[in-house]
Amino acid sequence: MFYKQLLHITSILLILSISTFTCAEERSPALESQVQNLKKEVLDLNKELFILEEDLLFPANTQFSIFLSMDIGQLFDLDSVQINIDGKNISNHLYTQREINALKRGGVQRVYLGNIASGKHELVAFFTGKGPNKRAYKRGTTIEIEKTSSPLFVELKIIDNLSKQQPEFKTKVWE
Repeated sequence: MFYKQLLHITSILLILSISTFTCAEERSPALESQVQNLKKEVLDLNKELFILEEDLLFPANTQFSIFLSMDIGQLFDLDSVQINIDGKNISNHLYTQREINALKRGGVQRVYLGNIASGKHELVAFFTGKGPNKRAYKRGTTIEIEKTSSPLFVELKIIDNLSKQQPEFKTKVWE
């Protein structure tokens, strides 16, 4: 099925490239309509191929996603996040001011999408930035997770604890 779609896309692209070389004045309205229809078909097939590729690369029984969110964000200015699974580094991300602003407005970022074997695993996340009084701040959080045959989603959340005047770093497994 994948090869048939790939062959179909290749033939459409060939037709499009040939039709592009024809002079503009030689194009009839019918030919122009066909070109537009073929372009739409290519876009639709590209979308289907993207979904198929994601299903092949990240099957549901091994799919593992990590998300990051921020609550208020006044006590901690995030610079970067490093994520380890079972002692192996799987993700590093340096944040831009635009990304931080989006997180402070309630955005959620997918930090990692990958595969993980079934069973128990240790997830460790290190947060680096500026803490209270604008001093360098590096903290970590650890969670034991158990991967089953269904997709696993974990949220890393940065929360301002106003009573302690300190940021807190929580982890949550989505059900």
